[in-house]
Amino acid sequence: MANSALLSSTFRQPMFQPFSRNPCLQSCREKESFVKVSCTRSSCNDVALEIAHTDTTTFWVEVEKIKNVPETNELVQDGGFVLPQNNSFGQSFRDYDAETKRNETVEELYRLNHINQTYDFAKRMRATYGSLDRVEMSIWECCELLNEVVDDSDPDLDEPQIQHLLQSAEAIRKDFPNEDWLHLTALIHDLGKVLLLPRFGGLPQWAAVGDTFPLGCAFDPSNIHYEHFKENPDSLNPAYNTEVGVYSVGCGLDNILMSWGHDDYMYLV
Repeated sequence: MANSALLSSTFRQPMFQPFSRNPCLQSCREKESFVKVSCTRSSCNDVALEIAHTDTTTFWVEVEKIKNVPETNELVQDGGFVLPQNNSFGQSFRDYDAETKRNETVEELYRLNHINQTYDFAKRMRATYGSLDRVEMSIWECCELLNEVVDDSDPDLDEPQIQHLLQSAEAIRKDFPNEDWLHLTALIHDLGKVLLLPRFGGLPQWAAVGDTFPLGCAFDPSNIHYEHFKENPDSLNPAYNTEVGVYSVGCGLDNILMSWGHDDYMYLV
């Protein structure tokens, strides 16, 4: 059925009851040709199904309208925005195995990342950047710097990162309008990618972007492009290549050293 993102997967049978606040529903109350459905969004506006709004997230939908809607694989957001099924390069999202020029860039990034991200390197970077004495600026000034940054680890997008952070923040604000802390989290979550810029040290991409993983223990096969870890010096170090490595079982995430990059830098900030 079309627009399944808007509606629950199952229709409930009619529950005829007065809707004093919505006159357009008065004619629906006694008609068997309408079914009552629940919507996952409170602000949807689906003209094709002629959904009549109440003051809740429950709607009455005409059965014949549902039957006559053509099948589609598109996901439709409220307001009519179509969610794409493919990324900017015509591939499915987060497909690291697709044979594209973009994925060649992505794999090379992860190859260098997995070779060079060692326990000693991450400790050194934490010590270098932990003083937080390089620059002082507002959040928006930092956001604007991401106009100069493209993330080579992203198989779906090769646009400046400021677009990504604004899209993320606005999408989350739309879905969770009352969670202002979450809006802020979405806005700043990738600000650490300023590490790529000269005033923040001009680090290479492999030292600033990409997925993060624990160091000081065996690399987990679930990591993207895991095969490149075999060239990492820590893979040959007996102290680091067991399941828990230098840690103890149950030590807690606060005591684990993660690979260095934009995430760890923003954590320090």
